[in-house]
Amino acid sequence: MNTSATLSNSMMLVLLIGATDSVAGALATLLMFTVVAGLYGLCMTPLRLHLSSESLLPVSLMLAATLAGCADIFLQRGAMQWHQLISLYAGLIGLQCVVLEHNGFFRQPVRKRLKLCGLFAALMIVLAVLRELIGQGSIGHHLSQHWQGLILFGDSLHFATLAPGAFILLGLLLAARQAWTRTCDLPEETHHP
Repeated sequence: MNTSATLSNSMMLVLLIGATDSVAGALATLLMFTVVAGLYGLCMTPLRLHLSSESLLPVSLMLAATLAGCADIFLQRGAMQWHQLISLYAGLIGLQCVVLEHNGFFRQPVRKRLKLCGLFAALMIVLAVLRELIGQGSIGHHLSQHWQGLILFGDSLHFATLAPGAFILLGLLLAARQAWTRTCDLPEETHHP
């Protein structure tokens, strides 16, 4: 694995671990990431043709910072409750756009980009649901001020809502995925006399 892919993956890991302590935070982060990354990709496509390799990074930084800042201000004005959940990650989303640009993500075919973003979104939502369910005993209590969420059980394991618990849960999910794919890839044994 090269260093740019490692940097990109570690940046996505910060969003995955940090913003999934609640379903509302994960959904708001995904919405902000989708809007900022989508607009960034649309704006950089025509600009990339006219920029030299030396000027690509500063223009990329300015565009990403502007889009992330505007999304943060829009979220602050429109939904203060959601802004309090994810305001920390707005700058990181902009920086992630720059890292993805450097790795060539926005030059890939649209289908491949959508597949990768869909996998990231699915993992983020699954992790958020599991963390909120295990850590608080309910799902969706941050979605509205007037709704207490779907309460499934009263006793909860608060450790799951913290970052170390998220790392452990993510490790268990990755181990389960690896075990699932390994059993699907094994050839059937045939016994011959």
